[in-house]
Amino acid sequence: MNNFINSNSNSSASKNYDATLSKTFVSNVFSWMALALLVSGVFAFYFGTSAEMLRYIYNGAGGMTIFGYVSIFAPFILVMVMGMRFQKLSYGSLVLIFGLFSALMGISLSSIFVIYKLASIASVFIITAGTFGAMALLGYTTKTDLTHFGSILYMALIGIIIASIANYFMQSARMDYIISIIGVLIFTGLTAYDVQKIKRIGQGLEYGDVTANKLVIMGALSLYLDFINLFLFMLRIFGNRK
Repeated sequence: MNNFINSNSNSSASKNYDATLSKTFVSNVFSWMALALLVSGVFAFYFGTSAEMLRYIYNGAGGMTIFGYVSIFAPFILVMVMGMRFQKLSYGSLVLIFGLFSALMGISLSSIFVIYKLASIASVFIITAGTFGAMALLGYTTKTDLTHFGSILYMALIGIIIASIANYFMQSARMDYIISIIGVLIFTGLTAYDVQKIKRIGQGLEYGDVTANKLVIMGALSLYLDFINLFLFMLRIFGNRK
């Protein structure tokens, strides 16, 4: 009888430990994601609202400078480096790359302050934050396995990337609007999927390990990309241009 009680007690303690571990991991992921968004926001506002800083991105002829192109394409390269070199990069290197990525993303996003009204950007950001928060909560609390939905959403994401490239040449406003709506749906779903995946990763980690810390950064990167893409697609739908 005592063995049975001790067994149940140990099982309960183990479950509580796993739950605490998962919450700590998820909390750290969201903290790093929020910090990255803050860095991007500061750089975007600083470059987007200063005529002097905008000259580093756009030349007098209306085209982009070399630095402007770097700010656009470098983040994609950094994401690939983080993904492909994850095992070999140290935790410190991963943090530095993530910080550089956040800053460059902010600079590349500075154009929204040129295109859209400040009040419109602020209101869409609040809407995005509310939507993201609701889906993150759903992903964290739902008992439904979202793995299959994730596969479908990633295939749909590839589809809208191809459609976006095609529309770059077609310049169809209607197609752009449709792509934006689908984009909002995809990244709304991916937010719930990624949060559930991050929660499960947290449940299987011994926190404090270097690999665990590195996974925190990669989880923050995933949620950062979900938030930014959701925000940009919503801005294209609801944003008021100048």
